[in-house]
Amino acid sequence: MSKSVLIVGAGRYGRYSAMKLHELGHDVMVVDQHEDRINQIMPYVSDARIGDSTEKGFMSTLGVHNFDFCIVAIGDDFLSSLQTTFTLDELGAKKIISRATSHRQERFLLRNGASYVVFPERELGFWTAIRFSSESISNYVDLSDGYGVYEIKVPARWSGKRIDELDVRRKYHINILGVRNPYGSKVISSGKSDDEHPLPEINMDVRYNTVLHSGQTMMVLGKSEDIQKIL
Repeated sequence: MSKSVLIVGAGRYGRYSAMKLHELGHDVMVVDQHEDRINQIMPYVSDARIGDSTEKGFMSTLGVHNFDFCIVAIGDDFLSSLQTTFTLDELGAKKIISRATSHRQERFLLRNGASYVVFPERELGFWTAIRFSSESISNYVDLSDGYGVYEIKVPARWSGKRIDELDVRRKYHINILGVRNPYGSKVISSGKSDDEHPLPEINMDVRYNTVLHSGQTMMVLGKSEDIQKIL
């Protein structure tokens, strides 16, 4: 279902957020003091306003309480970010996601109306460290309590084996959520070379009898230390 989103700050973080929300089919309004930033982001939003988000009078004209959530994407002026977060909360915003660059900023934002706080630089730093710490890791999504979803290469010793044979839950404390096949992979369904069918790029219907092969990658849910044991 389409949602309505208010983004305050049209810098890089705000612009990329707007682009993705637009791609996902959501309605986005953006606010920024700089006209040139507004012009850059216009193709991805349904409405845009030039104004000071720390001024309650201006913000009250936006109907803040009507948005499903608000993103405070101000990254270079923490005082403005804090004041904007507080103002949005005062005006009845349903959900406020604010950007921070330190734990100290996070505490201030949460005390002044933020529902959630994000650390883009920290999260990207973690992703980079994990992604490139092993040649076998293709992607990574952090969850919580030490868990994450990793895309890793099928180990050579697992090739040709079924998931129930490997007994991955008991031995490695992980869950295999999906399997990605190499681009252009095909399967022969009738034993004839002219009866080939392309395999889906990603197979999320993983079962106990799914056979793994070298060249595939797996989407795996688990803790970092358990993933390292596999690698």
